[in-house]
Amino acid sequence: MNGPEIQISFAPELHLFIAPDRRAGRTDAVTDGASTLGHVVESLGVPLTEAGQLYVDGHPATTAHVPAEGERIEVRAVARPQSVPGAPLRFLLDVHLGTLARRLRLLGVDAAYFSEDIGDPALATHSARERRVLLSRDRGLLRRRELWAGAYVYSDRPDAQLRDILGRFSPVLAPWTRCTACNGTLKEATKESVAGLLAPGTERTQDVFAQCTACDRPYWRGAHHTRLAEVVDAAVAEFG
Repeated sequence: MNGPEIQISFAPELHLFIAPDRRAGRTDAVTDGASTLGHVVESLGVPLTEAGQLYVDGHPATTAHVPAEGERIEVRAVARPQSVPGAPLRFLLDVHLGTLARRLRLLGVDAAYFSEDIGDPALATHSARERRVLLSRDRGLLRRRELWAGAYVYSDRPDAQLRDILGRFSPVLAPWTRCTACNGTLKEATKESVAGLLAPGTERTQDVFAQCTACDRPYWRGAHHTRLAEVVDAAVAEFG
């Protein structure tokens, strides 16, 4: 590009997306004179899902602004909690975030997830069709124009991932109301109604059951309940 030269700076939260030589503060960038500010920000490495308010010479601007010679651009991080207007807050997670999907469901958060890789175009289309916020650690996927909304998951550790998403979006928590296997809703069930679906011995040792209204899977307080309850209690105490 050999068009207007601008000066641009990025919030510290965005430094992992940009080249090391741009992390110290405002740096020069040459544009082509036609590309929008949104395109410039993405070309420097930052997915627009992670860019918050943009400023040009100290004034708020949109991604549609075309930078001019000498302008000073500031790219801030997304404000937290982040508002997602236009639809009930629902998520879609890519194939690498299965544990996060199950933990969100454990907290009653609507979190769709495909256990097989259906491909980036299909994920983006699904996000748009069902108006779900796509969660991913794939920066390229988050740049797809078909997306309705998206968010980068900053950690590779499930505990930190959960705290990140709960802190960023503040979803309403309703623990123990959603199927961790299929994302369906749970209802109370009697021992007799689920007897044929129980593991050997469970009918003798358990008395409280729930069942998924979508896949019929039964639930009870099994061997992992204590650990799951710790996850739920910690999330509710901090974000509920």
